Amino acid sequence: MTTSFVQFLDAGGQRALALVDVSGQARKVTAAATLIDLANAAIMAGRTLIEAATQGPLGDVVDIALALEQDRILAPIDHPDPAHLVLTGTGLTHLGSAEGRDKMHKAAAAADKPTDSMRMFLMGVEGGKPAAGQVGAQPEWFYKGDGSHVVGPSQSLTSPAFALDGGEEPEIAGVYLIGPDQTPWRLGFCLANEFSDHVTERGNYLWLAHSKLRQAALGPELLTGPLPDSVRGTSRIVRNDAVVWEKPFLSGEANMSHAIANLEHHHFKYDLFRRPGDVHVHFFGTATLSFSDGFSTEAGDVFEIQAEPFRYPLRNRLAHAQSRAVQVRSL
Repeated sequence: MTTSFVQFLDAGGQRALALVDVSGQARKVTAAATLIDLANAAIMAGRTLIEAATQGPLGDVVDIALALEQDRILAPIDHPDPAHLVLTGTGLTHLGSAEGRDKMHKAAAAADKPTDSMRMFLMGVEGGKPAAGQVGAQPEWFYKGDGSHVVGPSQSLTSPAFALDGGEEPEIAGVYLIGPDQTPWRLGFCLANEFSDHVTERGNYLWLAHSKLRQAALGPELLTGPLPDSVRGTSRIVRNDAVVWEKPFLSGEANMSHAIANLEHHHFKYDLFRRPGDVHVHFFGTATLSFSDGFSTEAGDVFEIQAEPFRYPLRNRLAHAQSRAVQVRSL
């Protein structure tokens, strides 16, 4: 296991940050109360996150499991101004990920002609892992929202009233902070549920952008250091305390058609995404969806995602928003 950070509320309701060491013991960080504050301090001092967190003595031991039970664990990253946190992702990045997408769009394509999804996937297989210093194939990319779309552990994932589906996507997300000189700094990785509307996407591939404008849940901890080459986990859906769908999922570069560095390059090559002070959460994709198995979610279902080396699972209940008409007025 590796070191991680957890944002939480203490017994008094005040924000705090914990450092979880390799043994699993969590202690309060006294150098900063939030991950973004610690990251900014680390960048300014030329230190790593762990060095910045341990430059002074750590505080009391924190019971993360108890805090999870009491719904006091926050998303591992946020921003004081949600407009300066950017949620984005890349699809068709995992070996096997094209199969489910291809099923959605096959009817719209000639039988002897690969769909655009399959062509995009094959581009990644052939050129998604370039040699060091080289630029590889450009992946599919999408915008998901800003910090107002971030949901923490134990919070509900709310599907809009106009949505046709609310489906889970078990993924790994990279978390980044842009430094004063426009350098993207990777803070670490977290478990994520890149919640999407697969029925809308299936209706027309050009509605992919609409289907992705949804909330996303981030797991309890931010894992520091490199992501293991192979991440193995389980995604399940619980309804009325019974597991109604369950499947293993794979991530990490050994199970991907793109290198993480290649995905990062094609995101941060845009000046727009290197604005100092901004936080980015980028979802790396998945090949495992309950929707691909013909499963339909219902309000009240609980999504559960867990994977080593992450210690704590991500659990979120599905909720449906009430209908609300949007009226545009002229000034």
